[in-house]
Amino acid sequence: MVSNVNEVTKESWILSTFPEWGTYLNEEIADTKVEKDTVAMWWLGCTGIWLKSHEGTNILCDLWCGTGKRSHGNGLMKDGHQMMRMSGVKKLQPNLRTQPFVIDPFEVKNVDALVVTHIHSDHLDINTAAAVHKNCPEAKFIGPQEVVNTWLGWGIPKEKTIVVHPKDEVTIKDVTIVALEAFDRTALVTCSDPKITLKGKLPQDMDEIAVNYLFKTSGGNIYHAGDSHYSNLFAKHGNEYAIDVCLGAYGENPRGITDKVTSVDMLRMAESLNAKVVIPVHYDIWSNFMADPKEIIEIWKFKKDRLQYQFKPYIWQVGGKFVYPTNKDDMEFNFDRGFSDCFTQENDTPFPSFL
Repeated sequence: MVSNVNEVTKESWILSTFPEWGTYLNEEIADTKVEKDTVAMWWLGCTGIWLKSHEGTNILCDLWCGTGKRSHGNGLMKDGHQMMRMSGVKKLQPNLRTQPFVIDPFEVKNVDALVVTHIHSDHLDINTAAAVHKNCPEAKFIGPQEVVNTWLGWGIPKEKTIVVHPKDEVTIKDVTIVALEAFDRTALVTCSDPKITLKGKLPQDMDEIAVNYLFKTSGGNIYHAGDSHYSNLFAKHGNEYAIDVCLGAYGENPRGITDKVTSVDMLRMAESLNAKVVIPVHYDIWSNFMADPKEIIEIWKFKKDRLQYQFKPYIWQVGGKFVYPTNKDDMEFNFDRGFSDCFTQENDTPFPSFL
């Protein structure tokens, strides 16, 4: 720790401050013993989750360790950006990162698989890939073809990667990972070459760039919808698989943009999937897409009796743990408030009435 102002530099500040939670969450995950017939998850921000089974299998999904805008620059959108293609915008998208880094990627250990839903950089992260590759030499890298192509380009050995398409199943120890169709129409208008025009051409093959996942564990089945928009085919997935918890990319779409699932369609997604719990994610990370998840609860209350909903919404917090089925009837997460041992030893105040 620097103890003299003349020794303080921008670099010393960064190294002493980031990630803001240090290894606190890394330690919590490593120390957690998941009880039999349950499965535990931690929300890492955006759609990033850490899944841990009773048998001790650790799956890391969509962990993103990057930032959004850091400068106003020239005030213009990057040529060829998917939002520019979607709505013909020119002005800079003010997407500032609004969440701290709650986990240290370079201190991750015992990861059995890094699983990524799709090609967008707030899900497919080079820092996460590097950390898992270096710290977890046996870990598999699982994703659709273009995700794997990106990993290969970054130097991940081919033998560590597994390409998945809808209906493919991969077994990682006791966890079965089922790849399913994705419904991410923003991904379809994503093209890295700004010189390429998409108008009037056949779209990309979604199955090559994005998938949803079902994680089948001894404690329950978790459906991760990545950045999928609402689709009628959620009902097909709900018919074909038993789904306990579903995660969806919730947010408030700016004018002229459809990129996130809004509150009503989060409920429709849960109903279609026959899920027992629906958890909104992604709304936390971008300043221009933020939304209040309690809106989902209020609409659920309004509709649940008439439509006979068989599921409940759950409002999570980044860095928090959710255990299924232990928390399935809870509505909101709250961090441990501490001080459970108050007055278990003699306190030290000038006199009792001081308190």
